Amino acid sequence: MSDLLTREQYASLFADLRLPVDAHINGEFAAAKSGMRFETVDPATGEVLARIAACDSEDVDHAVEKGREAFAAGTWSRAHPSERKTAMIKLANLIERDRHELAVLESRESGKPIRDVATIDIPETIACLTWYAEACDKLYDQVAPAGNDALGIIVREPVGVVACVLPWNFPLLMMAWKLGPALAAGNSVIVKPAEQTSMTALRVAELAVEAGIPVGVLHVVTGLGPAAGKAIGLHDGIGMVSFTGSTEVGRLFLKYAADSNLKRVVLECGGKNPAVVLSSAGDLDHVAEQVVTAVFWNMGENCTSNSRLIVHESLKDDLLERVLDKVRSWRIGDPLEPANNLGAMVSQEQFDVVMGYIAKGKDAGAECVLGGEALEGDGLFIPPTIFDGVTPQMTIAREEIFGPVLAVMTASTDAEAIEMANDTNYGLQASVFSDNVKHALRAAREIRAGTVTVNCYGEGDITTPFGGYKESGFGGRDNGLAAFEQYTETKTIWVDLGEPDVDVGCD
Repeated sequence: MSDLLTREQYASLFADLRLPVDAHINGEFAAAKSGMRFETVDPATGEVLARIAACDSEDVDHAVEKGREAFAAGTWSRAHPSERKTAMIKLANLIERDRHELAVLESRESGKPIRDVATIDIPETIACLTWYAEACDKLYDQVAPAGNDALGIIVREPVGVVACVLPWNFPLLMMAWKLGPALAAGNSVIVKPAEQTSMTALRVAELAVEAGIPVGVLHVVTGLGPAAGKAIGLHDGIGMVSFTGSTEVGRLFLKYAADSNLKRVVLECGGKNPAVVLSSAGDLDHVAEQVVTAVFWNMGENCTSNSRLIVHESLKDDLLERVLDKVRSWRIGDPLEPANNLGAMVSQEQFDVVMGYIAKGKDAGAECVLGGEALEGDGLFIPPTIFDGVTPQMTIAREEIFGPVLAVMTASTDAEAIEMANDTNYGLQASVFSDNVKHALRAAREIRAGTVTVNCYGEGDITTPFGGYKESGFGGRDNGLAAFEQYTETKTIWVDLGEPDVDVGCD
C-alpha cells in the first residue's frame, strides 16, 4: 500500500484521470440544482484543476430525502451486521486498488506531499474503514440488572441520517474517521467535504456504490460553508452532525442545532498544542526529531501540531540547536515529488493567515531564528519558521496558526512548564518528554488535553478515542469504540415479567 511512484508517473496519472466534479447523490453524479460551480485550485502551481458543483439547500434537501428513504427501507440500517462488514471491507479494498489515483487527486488539490498521502493517509484510511467494518458484528448490547420480575434490555440503534462535515487538511483520513463508525452503525450518511478538497470524497462515494453499499446510504454534497454547510446544520431531517474544523465554524453548528431540531453535534476543533520538555528529559536528539515532526508535518496544517515548544531552561539552548539541525534536512517543494517532505499551503487565504502570524511574531519582539519568509516564485510555499524568546502573552503563543511556525518558550521549573502548557483556551493534544516515568505520568495527568503522548508525538491510533477539552472539542470522540456513541441512540426496552402464573419451581 505504501509503494511510491515517480513524480513523472503521478503527473501522467493525473493527466489521464476523469476528475469528479459533481455532487454524488442517490448513487449518481449530478450538478447542483442551481447550476452554480466553484473552482478548485492546485496551491503549488495556481492552476485551476476543475469547477466543482456548488450545492445549496435544495441539494441538501434532496440528499436528506433519499437518505431517509434508504434508512426507512432498511437495506442498510436493518441489514445484518455481517452484511455491512462485507461491503465496508470491499470499499476498503477498492480504495487500496485505486490508491495511486486517490493519492494524486488529494495531493494536487490540497498541496500535501504525495509521500505523506501515499504512505500515511491512504493506508490509515483503509485501516480505519476495515477496523470499523470488523467491529460491526462484535458490538454487544446489554441487559440491566433488573431482578427476577423484569427484563431491561439496553440496545443501540442508528440515529438515521447523519452528516459528516470535513476539514481540508486530511480529507480522506477524516472522511474515514467519520464514515467508518457512521456506516458500521447503520446510518445513512451525508458527507460535506471542504470546498478546497472535494474530489477524493466524490471518488470514494463512487467506489461505495461499486462495493455494494446500497444507493441512498452515502451522499457527498459539495459546496461552500455558508450555503451547503449551513443548510446541513439547519436541516430538521438530519439527526446529528460530526464536524472537524475551526472553533469559529464549530460554534456555528451549535447555533444551527439550537435553531433547528436540536440535532446532536460533535465537534473536533482547533488546538494550540504544547510539547513540554521537562528537566528530566534525555536523548535530546530523539526529542528534537519528535518536535520537528510534530510542528512541521503536513506543513503545520494539523490540529494536533505541537506549535508551542515549552522547554526547561537548562535544556533549551541545546535542544533548539538540535531542532534547527534536524529541520534543515526537510525538503520543501513540488508536492508530487516523493523526495519532498513539505508541500504548499492549501489556499491563498491560509497562506495569508500564516504570513500574518509570522509578521505578528516579529512585531512582538520574538527572535526569528529560522525561515520567516515565503519562497519566491509560483506556489504557496512557506518554509519551516521558528521563533525563540516567545512569551505566553504573544499572539503566536496563544492563537492557532495552522502553518509551519514553532514558538519556543522557556520555563524555569517543571511546574511552570505545565502551567504554561495549560494556559490556553484549547486542549486537544500535548506531548511530554522526560526520562523519569513518574514525572512524565504526573505531567500527563496534569495537562488538560484529550490526548497526551509521552516521549513521542502522536494522536494514539484507531483504537483510542480522539477529541479535546475546552474549545478543542464538544459532544463526543472520534476513533475507538467510543465513536459509535455519537452515531447511535441508546434505547431501553423494559419487559415486565410479573409474577409467574404457575409454579415453575423444581422439586
